Amino acid sequence: MKLDGIIVPIVTPFGADGGVDLDVLRTLVGKFLDAGAGGIVACGTTGEYYALNETERDSVLRTVREALGDRALPIAGINSLSTAEAVVRASQAEELDYQVLMLAPPAYALPTQDEIVAHYEEVAANTKLPIILYNFPARTAVNIEVETVRRLAKMPQIIGIKESSGDFSRAIELMQLTDDGFQVVCGSDDQAADYLFWGVRSWISGGANVFPAEQAQMLKAAEQGDWDRVRTIMLAMLPAIQDMEGGDYNQKAKLGCARHGVDVGPVRAPLRPVSDADAQVFIDALKGVDQQ
Repeated sequence: MKLDGIIVPIVTPFGADGGVDLDVLRTLVGKFLDAGAGGIVACGTTGEYYALNETERDSVLRTVREALGDRALPIAGINSLSTAEAVVRASQAEELDYQVLMLAPPAYALPTQDEIVAHYEEVAANTKLPIILYNFPARTAVNIEVETVRRLAKMPQIIGIKESSGDFSRAIELMQLTDDGFQVVCGSDDQAADYLFWGVRSWISGGANVFPAEQAQMLKAAEQGDWDRVRTIMLAMLPAIQDMEGGDYNQKAKLGCARHGVDVGPVRAPLRPVSDADAQVFIDALKGVDQQ
């Protein structure tokens, strides 16, 4: 399977009562599809999967899958603190007709590299779906080392890696692992132009909740070799992207959904709302994109 285009790890909208707002979720999926998204990740990090109970998780997965239909690639985030639960979540995604899984190493446990390999092997042995590795050491506290990725890339079900380490030299090294169609997916929004220049054509971006159309345009410009256009779009988004990366990422991803005329509500504890002052800084940073 080839991964292409802008893939949005969609936020989970919460209503005034604190519950998941499935109607707003459907609306948001439609907005992203209309903007040119090539796929949606349900229950990813930006979707606050860790704050959902199992009933909510099921309803989010079902709603996103139904709203997507055949218009874009459905990807299920199946991160878990245990391998056994990741297997259960993989089975759930398969039953709901998702086509791809995205999975990080278990957080908090600090698995060794051999244990990371065993984690993925166990999940892969219990599902027919392809798997995207998710390397985000700032969140999981463990790095999937390049040699470990090399080992995992030999498994037919491991089709790529969302690389969110922020180490672009490492990303270039990973791009050499092209056996059997293994792909590197951009997972560092502030480095997206660099990834595109090196030939990457898939971008799983929390920032795409804010900039779906702009990112789709940026990828199209790269495909056409219009690097001036790539740079122009990137420079317009960069202040807001850097502000998101500087803190309160999920809060600002939700705040930015207002650009699409959609109120997705607040984040859920343990996260807290962004301060009014910080929200204004982020809104001001969006002005360069809106004026482009």
